[in-house]
Formats: sequence, C-alpha cells, structure tokens
Amino acid sequence: MALFRRARAAYLTGMSRTPAGTPSHPKGAERFNEERASNTLRGDAQPDIEAGVMAIRDVVKSLRPQPGVYRMTDARGDVLYVGKARALKNRVSNYTQVERLPIRLQRMVSQTRGMEIVTTGSEAEALLLEAQLIKRFRPPYNVLLRDDKSFPFILLREGHDFPRIMKHRGARKAKGSYYGPFASAGSVNTTINALQKLFLLRSCTDSFFSRRDRPCLLYQIKRCSAPCVGRIDREGYAELIREAKDFLGGRSGAVQKKIEEQMKEAAEALDFERAAMLRDRLRAATFIQGSQGINAGGVGDADVFALAAKGGHIGIQGFFVRGGQNWGHRAFFPSHTQDIDKDEVLSRVLMQFYEEVPPPRTILVDRDLPERELLEVALAESAGHKVEISVPQRGDRRRLMEQAKRNAVEALDRRLAESGTQAKIMRELTEFLELPEVPARIEIYDNSHIQGAKAVGAMVVAGPEGFLKNHYRKFNIKSAQSNDDFGMMREVMHRRFCRALEEDPDRDGGLWPDLVLIDGGKGQMSSVRDTLEELGIEDVPLIAIAKGPHHGREGREIFHFPDGREKTLPVNSPVLFYLQRLRDESHRYVIGAHRQKRSRAISASPLDEIPGIGPSRKRALLLHFGTAGKVRAAALDDLKRAPGISEGVAQKIYDFYHTSG
Repeated sequence: MALFRRARAAYLTGMSRTPAGTPSHPKGAERFNEERASNTLRGDAQPDIEAGVMAIRDVVKSLRPQPGVYRMTDARGDVLYVGKARALKNRVSNYTQVERLPIRLQRMVSQTRGMEIVTTGSEAEALLLEAQLIKRFRPPYNVLLRDDKSFPFILLREGHDFPRIMKHRGARKAKGSYYGPFASAGSVNTTINALQKLFLLRSCTDSFFSRRDRPCLLYQIKRCSAPCVGRIDREGYAELIREAKDFLGGRSGAVQKKIEEQMKEAAEALDFERAAMLRDRLRAATFIQGSQGINAGGVGDADVFALAAKGGHIGIQGFFVRGGQNWGHRAFFPSHTQDIDKDEVLSRVLMQFYEEVPPPRTILVDRDLPERELLEVALAESAGHKVEISVPQRGDRRRLMEQAKRNAVEALDRRLAESGTQAKIMRELTEFLELPEVPARIEIYDNSHIQGAKAVGAMVVAGPEGFLKNHYRKFNIKSAQSNDDFGMMREVMHRRFCRALEEDPDRDGGLWPDLVLIDGGKGQMSSVRDTLEELGIEDVPLIAIAKGPHHGREGREIFHFPDGREKTLPVNSPVLFYLQRLRDESHRYVIGAHRQKRSRAISASPLDEIPGIGPSRKRALLLHFGTAGKVRAAALDDLKRAPGISEGVAQKIYDFYHTSG
C-alpha cells in the first residue's frame, strides 16, 4: 500500500499545482472540460502547431529521464491530456516530432500552451496518479470511462452489538465488511431482500432500532430476527452475521448444508415451526444462487471484461463475480477512443474503473494487454493484495468469457441502434424548433412551491447521450413574491445566466446551452425572454412547453416561441415523446428538491437558531425538557440542571430567549 499512498500524495501535489483558470473541484473541472471534448475533437480551433511545439520544448529542457505524470494545458489553463511516462524526458519530447504523430495528437499539440509535471517514485505509481488525474480533470484527449453513478455495495456495518445490513454507495469510510460491486441498485436491493429472509438481519437505522418497544413489520413477515426487542440475543445474532459473511464470501455451500442439517434436526424434534422457518431460509439461499443470469460456478472472485468494436465505436462488457455468484453485469462505452488501439483502450478503462472499485484477485480479459505486468503491480498496490490479469483459455472461465464477448457485441449493437434513432430524433427536433444546428446541450427549467412557500427552481441538462446529472442545479428562490411563478422563473434565469456571463463570457467552456426549454406558457416565455434581453443575451434559443386545453391529456402540448408563434406536434411523434421526457425529468427533479426542502423545514427546531448549540446539546435539552417551548420558558437554574449543559451554555440559551430588542 506504500506505493498507493505515495501516488495519493503525488495526486494532492498535482492538485496544488493546478494551472490558473482550472477549476479545483472534480465536478467543476468536468463542467469546463467534458462537454467541450466533442468540440475540441472536431477541430473547430485553427491549429497552431509551432506554438504548441515551442511550449513543449521549453518544458523538455528541464525534464530528466525519470517516471512521472504530465498534463498538457491550453491557453485558458484547462487540461487537454494527462499521460504517464517511465522516462518523462523521452516521452514528452516525442510530442515535438509532429510529423510522427497521428492527426488527433497533432491537434492536441496545436492547442497546447503549457505543461504541468509531477514526478513519481516508479512507473506503477505514475499509472495510479494518471488514473486519479484523469478522473478529476476529464481531459478531452484521454480515453474516458463515462459513468455518472458509483457502484453499489452491500455493507455489514460494524460498531454495534447487532450489525446492520445495508446498501452503500460512495467512499467506504464506515467500519464494516463491504461486498461488491453490484452492477445496479436493483441487483443490490434484490440480494439484500433475499439475505434478510436467509439470515434475518436488521436493516433499520440505529436511531429507529433504539426506539423500538415491539417488533416491526419485518419481523412479522420473517425478514428480521427483531434484536431491537430481545427476540434474539447477541450471541445468536453474531452467529447469523458469521453465516452471512461466509455466504457472501463464497462459502454458500457450507451455509446451506448447515441450514439443511438444522432443518432436519428441528423436524425430527417435531419443532415444525422452526423447521418451516429454516425451510424458508433455505429457499432464500437457493433463490440468490438461482437468480444469477450467467453461470459463474468455479470462478470464485473475478471481474470479467470483454471488448467489442464496430463502426469506430467501442463497447466493453463487465461481469462481476464474487464467491462463484454473479453480482450483475454492466456495459461501458468509453469516449475519445478514435485512433487508439483497442488493447490500450481496455487498459485505460480498467485503471479508471478500479479508481472507484477495489479490484478482486483475478481479472479476466479477452485479449493480451500492453503493460499487463505494470497494471498488475499498480492494482495490487491500490488493493493491498496480489492481482492477476489473465486471458482464460479453457474451462468455466473460458465459457464465461465467451458469454461476456457475446454480451459486449449485443450491447454495442443496441447502443449504435439507439444512437441512430436518437440522432434522427435530434435532427427532427432541430427542424421543428427552427434551431440553427443540432443542440449539444439542452437545459430545461421548472419551479415548484406550495402557495409560494418553500419555492425551488431547477435546471436539468441533457446532452447527445442522455441526461447530464452532474450538471443539474437547484435554485432556492429568494426574492420572488409568493405565488409569482413568473417572478420565480425570472430569478432563476437571472442567476443562471449572470453566472454564465461571469464564468464563461467567451462561450467556449461548455457552460452555455444550445437550447433552453421552459415548463410553462406565454407568461413564462415572456419572463425568460425579457430577463435575457436585460442581460444582453438575445441569441440563446428559447422554447416554452405548455399543456394543451385539456391538461390531463398527454400529447396536446403547445410549444411557444419567443416571437409569439405556437406549434404542436402529432400525438405519436417521437420528437414529442422526447420533449415530454425532458420536461418530465425536470418535474421529477424540482419536485424532489421541493420535498427535501419541505422535509427539512418540518424537522427543523427553534433550538437550531441558538448559536453554539449543536446536535448533542439540542438532543439533551429536548430529552430533559420535552419540547422546544419548555426550553424557551425554562428558568436559568433549570437550564443549568440539564445534563450536558454548562453554566456558560445555559446563560447563552437564557439570554437568547430573554434579551430584549
């Protein structure tokens, strides 16, 4: 792990050496870089190769033949490319020999105006750091594994007498045993439901657990052993946890055999109720194993990756097998793969994938990878155990690989078919809405409130490949009056485009929409149009979507143009369905944001307003006095007697409520 820690330290060093103008937050960098990748690769800018070569040569003079990572930046300081090298001086100097570079890299050199260098202790450390920086900056000339969602895990959380089973995403900071990755939240939920039936583990939060005085519904439907009310003791629950860990760790056969023996013993003792319960647990175990979509028997712990290429596009199918059980599969479609060898693409995808997911001991691939041994060393350092990358030749592993290959080809075919259909829809949408070109970034706006209270505005963003959820934004309405929908929309648009003017005045950073869709009719259109005109913005296409005369009937939407014209589409039009989907996504997002805000307001306490009173003291006050109103009415001496409340804190609370003025 020492190598991984050094790479992490080098990563932080690289963050501190970020060029001026480059966002330091990963999502901020993505906002600047990811969307302009397509524009960059189209070569819209005029090439200036000599200037790029001169910038690179200036850096080469100070380099030595040692391992490290380099970042190429453009005139704005945005990262164009991240690369690693065994010998930095040799690798970087290759970019000065322009005639030997492919067209794609010539274009990159023509845009390069600076470089950032981070040296490392070894090439494996450089490989780890390269993956971390690619994840952070999303450079337009690197192969990018585009995936908005992290992979879910099952967590058996420790730190409690009765550990909880739960779904987990994100950083693995909580203490406990993690099992995964699972390909989707659905596969995790299905597995957790079956595991609850099999091992009767609790899934409730610690606070809910501590408040119970009788079993909840999960106990009644035989999905929990009710440790909250003593229906099982600590030793019995610990035994269930051990069995669950054995099952998830690949020793499912031993667990099933043990349950079978217990069921037979219960039946022989005429304890038919216990025998029936054990029978149900055995069925749950069989369900988990029988619900696997592929046969992964005999494989153990392994990830399987197969690549398919067609028409200049690449698809990669991944199967995730743990303990001989298939925990799902997912297709990946990396971007920026033009003119890059397929073997190298798979290597780059693996490094980026395992930035998010701990690698298993075995990784099966369908081809020999360049620098395979280097990949194994780097992944072993990040995982803390040996990692083997191999191409299966026979047996169960070979059959599993053949299945992964078939799935990769089929997934890529579906992707290409969907892309073709989507491209046709976008062309028809461009014609219907009278746009100058096919929009690459569509922003959809909506707001939500209850009689003006807890008003929230929202921006949803869609691109050629679907919704860009990292770019969604919420706006807490501040200045608009109650029930003034038009005023709310004006405020949202003013804040959105003032920020765009400030952060991207040249409109080349991917922050500006090619189309703005507004949920509403003529009034909302007028509000948005006037707001943008006040800001001096008159060239952003605007369309308002209003329901027709019969609000409950889908397909009668009216599209309002800034000049007052109205259009409609046939009820079976694919363009109409697409626009409805965009609008419905904005509805979903803004209503969810509104509900969150309303829930926070409901759960808020008057004690939150007292400075210096945190969650622990607030809890102590409420437990001692019962309600926030009684805290307000309490005498100073009564406040001092509350547990955990010092004289100084009691005085502060008393003064907060009783100081006049």
